[in-house]
Amino acid sequence: MAHKSLSTKAKGYLLSLLIVLSVIGIWYTATLPKQITAPTDPLRLEYHILMGDIPEFTKPGAIVAIQKSEFPSPTEFAKTAWVHISDPFYDKGLNDKGIGIQLGYSIGRVLLGFFLAMIVAIPLGYAIGMSPVLGSAATPFVQILKPISPLAWMPIALYTIKDSNASSIFVIFICSIWPMLTNTAFGVASVRREWRNVAKTLELSPLKTATKIVIPAAAPTIVTGMRISMGIAWLVIVAAEMLVGGTGIGYFVWNQWNNLSLANVIFAVLLIGLMGMILDMLFAILQKKVSYVE
Repeated sequence: MAHKSLSTKAKGYLLSLLIVLSVIGIWYTATLPKQITAPTDPLRLEYHILMGDIPEFTKPGAIVAIQKSEFPSPTEFAKTAWVHISDPFYDKGLNDKGIGIQLGYSIGRVLLGFFLAMIVAIPLGYAIGMSPVLGSAATPFVQILKPISPLAWMPIALYTIKDSNASSIFVIFICSIWPMLTNTAFGVASVRREWRNVAKTLELSPLKTATKIVIPAAAPTIVTGMRISMGIAWLVIVAAEMLVGGTGIGYFVWNQWNNLSLANVIFAVLLIGLMGMILDMLFAILQKKVSYVE
């Protein structure tokens, strides 16, 4: 059985590799240099020379080389990626920092906002899950606030906090709180009544009931909420940093786009995806550790 599972994984990895190689092949083909024929009409030829499409002194009807694609080729991308990987932590001033520093700023904001949301969401979700009355009272507020786009809070945060870094952290906090809150409340409310009755029989204090019975039983659902919150937080920080500027991987993407450096943009986008995958994998490991079979 283990051999079969390993074989399935190997096939999956092989298929992923083939997809990547196919994409690179299509990318390489699409960005190959092209040959063009110069217009025979002198006026059109002069126009294209003035626009920089054709070199000067080109004769009418001549085949000229080479009109390269404006999109970077895989080779150009690889060179750009190596520049970033070889020196990720350089610091040459406010607007010129290495990709490692930019990524560090983003991760720091995400972790701080996520941690603050966790401090609020898990205790509040526990209280809502334990009390049907509190759950009924909180539901309208949660249902109204949860669908609001996190970026819609950014202007309010900038106006009230008046600090772009703190505003970004607040946006992460506000987007992270809802999945954790609702999943914690649902997980706590779903704990089997028999287990709660055991706590009453043993005359456990509310604190011991929470730490020994309710939270361990609800842990898989709570961690699922945390995993969803982290995914949303990582999505939002990139957009938030594009809006507020300064530092961070989102600002880096926007700044490189303004510089028309598509190779840098592509590298940053892939790095964002890779970092998001790593964060999700960490929570997947945690989720397996707290899961149990009844």
